Amino acid sequence: MSPFRFGVVAGYSPDLAAWTAQARRVEDLGFDTLLATDPVAGADPFVLLGAAAAVTGRITLGTYVLADPFRDARALDWQAQTLHRQTGGRFELGLGAGRPDAGTHAAMLGREFPSPGERVTRMAETIAHLKRSIDRPRLLLSASGPKMLALAAQEADIVTFSWHPATTEDQAQSIVDRFRGLAGPRLPEIELGVNLIAVGEEPSPQVARFAGLDVPELVAAGAVTVLPSDPGRAREKLRHWRDRWGISYVTVNSGYAEPFAAIADHVRTSGAFAGG
Repeated sequence: MSPFRFGVVAGYSPDLAAWTAQARRVEDLGFDTLLATDPVAGADPFVLLGAAAAVTGRITLGTYVLADPFRDARALDWQAQTLHRQTGGRFELGLGAGRPDAGTHAAMLGREFPSPGERVTRMAETIAHLKRSIDRPRLLLSASGPKMLALAAQEADIVTFSWHPATTEDQAQSIVDRFRGLAGPRLPEIELGVNLIAVGEEPSPQVARFAGLDVPELVAAGAVTVLPSDPGRAREKLRHWRDRWGISYVTVNSGYAEPFAAIADHVRTSGAFAGG
């Protein structure tokens, strides 16, 4: 059984001082990773991750997740290799086909934003280019649909299940089972993860805007995207997910970094951190 890893997904940067302070804080809280969205409130994640690397020394930095249509594969490879080498391997590359509403940003960059199926096909071509380098960052793919699950099963080092916010355990089981079948003998090589929407049960206008349901409604529906704020209950849920699905890499929105840090610390000190 894989040991747990815990991370924070950051999508807001009013200025460089605030961003680097956040990076230092996430490292001080004991997290394993700091991941940047694409874009970060309109900013280029690669620029911000370079700044985060300069003010941290231990934490792994990554993207959650880059929209493949935004970048040429060769330019992306150059940027990813630069961070990988300059940080001494403290970079993991998260890649996705792009959210349905990402077409506007792609157009601003002068890039095409084709159909979902074509975006997955083009991303497979990008991955083939990235994998020409033996020394490369670990590749994280965010997946839930059939085509992305199949691509992730074939190519990813890390897979984060990007299921619907209201996904229940039974619905999640179906997605995980499909992925396991697709991965076959590669499954032991792949780290499985999930990104949480919230911790606790308090209402959140931001979550409601994003998910279409507020946190209390998600909790009432039994959604696997919300973790209890009580460290003991949260630890048991995380261990249950790892035992049932093999999920060991858990991230959360930066707005919940503090309560999630307490949970991560409880998991580590309770003996649930290690594999087995």
